[in-house]
Amino acid sequence: MIRRVFYLSLGAFLALWAMRRLQALHPEHVARRTAGSAAGMVRRVRDFTTDVLGEAAERETELRARFGLDNPEGNS
Repeated sequence: MIRRVFYLSLGAFLALWAMRRLQALHPEHVARRTAGSAAGMVRRVRDFTTDVLGEAAERETELRARFGLDNPEGNS
């Protein structure tokens, strides 16, 4: 009796697990997941680009000050 209940429960669990896995492969679900991932990636690339451009501008300012490139007399 206990063995039958165990196997019945195991079968029900595996059936639910398989159904959820199959639903995850539905084209609408895959498209929604892909669009969400792409939007997240675009957001991360935009943040990275903003950080890099900010750091590059800061470094350029430091180098210009260090080598006196902002001085009008130094320009030829």
